[in-house]
Amino acid sequence: MAIEKGIYAAPEGLDDMEDEMEIGGEELDIEIIDPEAVILDDGSMEITLIPDANIADLADFNTNLAELLEEGDLRAIADDMMGLVEADTDSRKEWAEAYVKGLDVLGFKMEERSEPWEGACGVYSNVLAEAAIRFQAETMSETFPAAGPVRTKVLGDETKDKMEAAQRVQADMNYEITERMVEYRSEHERMLYALGLAGSAFKKVYFDPNLGRQVSIYIPAEDVIVPYGASHIETAERVTHVMRKTKNEVRKLQAAGFYREVDLGEPMPYHSDIEEKKAEEGGYELTNDNRYTLYEIHVETNLDGVDDEDDLPKPYVITIERGTGEVLAIRRNYEEGDMLALKNQFFVHYPYVPGFGFYGLGLIHIIGGYAKAGTSLIRQLVDAGTLSNLPGGLKTRGLRIKGDDSPIEPGEFKDVDVPSGSIRDNIMPLPYKEPSQTLLALLQQITQEGRRLGAISDLNISDMSANAPVGTTLALLERTLKPMAAVQARVHYAMKQEFKMLKSIIAEHASEDYQYQPHRGEVSARRADYEMVDVIPVSDPNSSTMAQRVVQYQAVLQMAQSAPQIYNLPQLHRQMIEVLGVKNADKLVPTKDDAKPTDPVSENMDALIGKPIKAFIYQDHQAHIAAHTSFLQDPMIMQMIGQNPQAKQIMASLQAHIAEHLGFQYRQQIEERLGAPLPQPNEELPEEIEVELSRLVADAGKQLTQSHQQQAAQQKAQQQAQDPMFQLQQAELQVKQAEVQRKAAKDQADAQIKAEQMQLQKAKSMTDAMLKAEAINVDKTELALEAEKDGIKLSQARKEAQAKATFEAAKLMQQKPRGEGNK
Repeated sequence: MAIEKGIYAAPEGLDDMEDEMEIGGEELDIEIIDPEAVILDDGSMEITLIPDANIADLADFNTNLAELLEEGDLRAIADDMMGLVEADTDSRKEWAEAYVKGLDVLGFKMEERSEPWEGACGVYSNVLAEAAIRFQAETMSETFPAAGPVRTKVLGDETKDKMEAAQRVQADMNYEITERMVEYRSEHERMLYALGLAGSAFKKVYFDPNLGRQVSIYIPAEDVIVPYGASHIETAERVTHVMRKTKNEVRKLQAAGFYREVDLGEPMPYHSDIEEKKAEEGGYELTNDNRYTLYEIHVETNLDGVDDEDDLPKPYVITIERGTGEVLAIRRNYEEGDMLALKNQFFVHYPYVPGFGFYGLGLIHIIGGYAKAGTSLIRQLVDAGTLSNLPGGLKTRGLRIKGDDSPIEPGEFKDVDVPSGSIRDNIMPLPYKEPSQTLLALLQQITQEGRRLGAISDLNISDMSANAPVGTTLALLERTLKPMAAVQARVHYAMKQEFKMLKSIIAEHASEDYQYQPHRGEVSARRADYEMVDVIPVSDPNSSTMAQRVVQYQAVLQMAQSAPQIYNLPQLHRQMIEVLGVKNADKLVPTKDDAKPTDPVSENMDALIGKPIKAFIYQDHQAHIAAHTSFLQDPMIMQMIGQNPQAKQIMASLQAHIAEHLGFQYRQQIEERLGAPLPQPNEELPEEIEVELSRLVADAGKQLTQSHQQQAAQQKAQQQAQDPMFQLQQAELQVKQAEVQRKAAKDQADAQIKAEQMQLQKAKSMTDAMLKAEAINVDKTELALEAEKDGIKLSQARKEAQAKATFEAAKLMQQKPRGEGNK
């Protein structure tokens, strides 16, 4: 059993040790007992081979798998792939035939016609060529300006670091495309011209190790074979790139290990109908094209010997030489470790107008019929004019012109021999008519329709009023340019995909840090910069021409005149200048976005000359506010500003700048109260965070306001204490307060005395009342005593009277009997 070539190279020095290796004085012999085991003859080593091992498991991920497969497997793969490519080519046959027929009426080749006579008119209608050239010129000016075709867009929040990174990435990519990729502009121009005619064009973006940089080459539509039913090149099952390489190029690639070492013999030229027609129109032949035709097939498939039968199809790039059917390379087309096995994209499809299948419709398909009809009408009109000016006819056999039969020049008379009668009787011109006005009108109508359909018709400015509103003009422009705007939008989208591929390649090979200052004067972008930004074309998909953008800005300027306070007029005028293509717009109309951080004195100087000034969040805002305030309080400065015609603008600019610093200072003070930094200005926040932050800021703002109120009161007191008038007022106030206090004390003493007097009077009144009551009581007592005394006296008197009466009665009684006795 023969041992085939191993997958890996033998260790170095093994050949030198071969003669020295002996076991027991004999050379090392390997005895193969069965296909699964190799046992040394001394029994000291056993090597077990795995016959069912998968080649993909033993080979390096980026290796050329064609080097490991058997010839039979390679032949089967080549046959299958070639059959699929032929089927894909047949599926686009109708599109290719229409393209070939359209090239006949392109009109770039001078046609010498011999029918209906030698020297008949061979002019072509220029509708098709004009449409293609105008599309190329307009699109080229929109997509590739002098400054470069790339602009950047920050991903996420716009911070200072991201904005600087975006500027570096934009400058770096524009430098790469305009300076290092020297072929890019010419390839882009060729692509745009072919795109207009064919309806589809392709770019292939990859890293070229021979050049040490990325490349983006144009591929004609006929050299990219895709199943006609595919909807998009990124999702197509197969994409075949028809390449042509010379013997030297193939040998270099084989020597570098990129292609398999195999004898391809002599090249067998292969050219499609489209290539042959292009060569005919361009005036060159393809028979001398001594190059190999290679099919580079990007396909998702399962390879026998590489993939298991149950595995899903994986992306591969299979390169086959068409003439011999030899497989030169098979490589994986996905990233190592990618569980989804997503294929790497190398192609960008530029469509003109989407068609019914994969390939787009170009001007050949859209207005090719108008160009063919126009060509026929032009030739009829020119031939009719030729026959009318130089008519032919019949003459008698005997009529002879002396000399020769050369045409008569203007002002020349020649002698003739007339057999009989007059010359008129011997010559009968054929009745050729003048060029028909009906044909001329029909030609103009067809040309006009072709131009309109091809979106190259001119707007008739004479039909528009000079006083027409800008909106009316814009509506007319949009109606005329709408089809072309849609095409420009498709080109814009395709260029965006192309720039993303270029960005990934440039970022992959960019340095990790800024290691040096390039000679071009700009620090090249590092890898981290590319991760912060996205790259997009400078073209505007919403307006395809400069005229349309100018009219749009004029409409905005008209609206700004009615309410200028709500517009950023410097920015509006700046964009208008950039649209017009004027260089150094930033110097003509500087804006606040162009301002750089400077010291307060420089800001004051800029304000005096009308340059925009801007506050930055990290500055010492208190120091800036103090410097600007003292500048405004300087009497000499204020006197000079007052004499300036732009005094209002200067004062407004400084006041706005101070307010900007004040806002940033307030933000810093709130952060100090919170004990944490606030989000960036104008940053979008989740609803929950915004609500909670608003509550915290409200509390912090309330505390800050109270603190400011206390500080304001203290400052006011200190300022007033230092004012002489205030001191005088304070002294007067103190005197008045002393007088008030004296009066208050006197009033208080008087009130106290009065109260005491009232108390004394009250006490006196009470004493008087008591005395009076006592006097009354005494009187009552005296009266009682008198009454008692009088009672006693009365009683005594009564007693005395009673006694006296008794005595008198007794006396009388005593006297009465004596009288009776007298009787």
